[in-house]
Amino acid sequence: MAYFDNIRTFVRVYELGSMSAAARDLRVSAAVASSRISQLEEHLSVRLFQRTTRKLNPTEQGELFYPGAKKILESVDEAEAEITNVTQIPRGTIYVAAPLGVGQRLIAPKIPGFRKDYPLINVRLRLSDRKLDLAAEGLDVAFILGLPEDSNLRMRKIADCSRGLYASPDYITERGQPATSNDLKSGAHDCLNLRYPGAPEFQWPLETPTGVKRIAVTGPMESDHGDVLTNWAVDGFGIVLKAEFEVADHLAAGRLVKVLENEPPIPVQMACLYTHRRMQDPKTRLFIDFMVKEIQRDLK
Repeated sequence: MAYFDNIRTFVRVYELGSMSAAARDLRVSAAVASSRISQLEEHLSVRLFQRTTRKLNPTEQGELFYPGAKKILESVDEAEAEITNVTQIPRGTIYVAAPLGVGQRLIAPKIPGFRKDYPLINVRLRLSDRKLDLAAEGLDVAFILGLPEDSNLRMRKIADCSRGLYASPDYITERGQPATSNDLKSGAHDCLNLRYPGAPEFQWPLETPTGVKRIAVTGPMESDHGDVLTNWAVDGFGIVLKAEFEVADHLAAGRLVKVLENEPPIPVQMACLYTHRRMQDPKTRLFIDFMVKEIQRDLK
């Protein structure tokens, strides 16, 4: 089992490019992760990574070893899935990712219920508004708002989510209501944008009287954390585009109001992504079926 743990650690270090990130992912200390890599290198009599104070890069031997190591882990996962098929007792660990708003409000609250039904399945949930690579980061399922960029992934649609433009009453009092989408484009209003490294140029797709238009908007404040944008809007610093379920509490309490209701954003699709191989795993199918049913009920 120790050798298997060493291989799993190597794969996560290789994929994440960081000893500390891999250690966090595997729920072990950085010292344990480093020790496992050292043991594996000693066993193979090669160096798998070049270590510097700033970077961790795989050696030529590490690059050669990775595909085979990955296949070992996949074979074990497939063997466990076969046992599940025979015994009808799903077990193992599922790695799940979701955007912050979706994860906090729709996914995380339902995981305890899933675990109650399937107590031998562990769930590792990662929340991030950044774009994630399922294969590179070892994810089984990723929930998204929008359309996937990777056509090789399988997608299961969950719902179309209504969206709106929102601001605080104080912001409206100070800056006034935007009359048309042109007011956003002209810079007359501060728009709060979601930005992260590699993010595309941001545009807001709005339903205007002449059809859908993509409005390039700007503002003095940006973040890669969706809830930070919501909080800034509540505090009166600008207009934010959000799915309605993400700001429902703020709307009910009067902390946010809808703006530009005659030109709302187009709805956004919520879906879950997975690879074909992952979907062969019974625990992954169970998790997706459970979450889709629960989320659809919440969004009705």
